[in-house]
Amino acid sequence: MKAIRGATTVEQDTAENIKESVKTLLLTIKKENGLSEGNIVCIMFSNTSDLHSFYPAKAAREAGFFSCALYSSLEPDISGGLKKCIRVMVLAEIEKAPKHIYLNGAVNLRKDLTKKLNIAIDGPAGSGKSTISKIIASKLDILYLDTGAMYRTVALACVRSRVDCSDVASVKKVLDSSQISVKYENGMQKTLLNGEDVSDKIRTPEISMLASTVSAHECVRTAMANLQREIAAANSCVLDGRDIGTNVLPNAEHKFFLTASAEVRAERRKKENDAKGIIQPICEVLCEIKQRDEQDRTRKIAPLVKADDAIEVDTSDLSIDEVAALILGKVQEKV
Repeated sequence: MKAIRGATTVEQDTAENIKESVKTLLLTIKKENGLSEGNIVCIMFSNTSDLHSFYPAKAAREAGFFSCALYSSLEPDISGGLKKCIRVMVLAEIEKAPKHIYLNGAVNLRKDLTKKLNIAIDGPAGSGKSTISKIIASKLDILYLDTGAMYRTVALACVRSRVDCSDVASVKKVLDSSQISVKYENGMQKTLLNGEDVSDKIRTPEISMLASTVSAHECVRTAMANLQREIAAANSCVLDGRDIGTNVLPNAEHKFFLTASAEVRAERRKKENDAKGIIQPICEVLCEIKQRDEQDRTRKIAPLVKADDAIEVDTSDLSIDEVAALILGKVQEKV
């Protein structure tokens, strides 16, 4: 069962206005979430104390919502609160993530839900970008876009074509003949190469290093950045990478730069590799981390660098939950 939240405002405290506002809000929630009469379990309303003319629950009944339980309550007066507002929570038997609906003046209650929300999280390898980004996206019910997976997919395409990843002409030829895309299943990103799901195949140390090599080519960065911008323009999402805040989405309202010592990042990467059955000595992983850092920071096209307006977070001595809470707090301060 999922809870779908929503709210709307009413122009005047009249029965007609309340009935129409409730009907529009509920029908929009029903349409956007693919609801039917059978999977709506309960609808709970609350309204501000300046609305007296008609009960929202009764308005819902008159709008055709007969098969579910209905409940309505009056909110206490809050200084500076939104006036003539009706809030709703719909409990429904659905599997997919709920789409919350805020209409009219109520859009200002949840700007993070009613406006495109793009969060840029940059940082070096092993700083925790992917793990934190997935948590943030889940908490905010928005998409997580693993931009690094796109560059890894280019590297995989080059390996399969047996071309030198440092040779820009060869890489461009492979890139031009390959179709790289992403899709989402149950909120999880799948990265496709010519229609094949390669999400697991791109997670090897070899592909990781080659991804850094191909990402240094302008043709690759331009193609991938354009794809990332298209996705971000159409969806609220969290994007992690190395140049999101500086190159891909320089105007993003929320920017973070995660850091950690090379030794801490190497330990994290080794644990990830061990869990995947990729066994490497810690000294080898540390060497790769430092080599990747050097490649990312010194490349001519969109190098790894903290955006001037990004919030830097050193994750060395923080838990995953602490980092996520810090970032979520900063995001909520702006919305």
